[in-house]
Amino acid sequence: MEINWVILGWIIDMTLNGFVWLIIAALSLLLLDMTDTWTRKAVKWIGKADKWIRKFTEKFIDNSFEWIQKKNLKIVSSIIFIIIFGVLAQLEIIPKLIT
Repeated sequence: MEINWVILGWIIDMTLNGFVWLIIAALSLLLLDMTDTWTRKAVKWIGKADKWIRKFTEKFIDNSFEWIQKKNLKIVSSIIFIIIFGVLAQLEIIPKLIT
C-alpha cells in the first residue's frame, strides 16, 4: 500500500490550523471578557464624573452670574464667560447640560 503524502500533509495541515485557531479563539474570548469588564467600569466612572461635572458647572455658573450682577462687571465678565463657555464647548459639556 502506497502512502499519498499530499493528502497526509493536507490532513496534518488542517489539524494544526484547527488547533491554532482554537487557541486564537480562546485567547480572543479572554481578551474580550477583560475589555468588557474594563468598559463597564469606565462607563460607571464616566457616569459619576458626568454627575460631578454637572453639579459643579451648574453651581459655578449660577454663582458667577449672581456675582457679576452684584458687581456690575461687564467687560471682565464677558471675557471670563467667553473663556468658560469656550472650554465647556471644547469638552462637549454644554450639549450634555442642555439635554
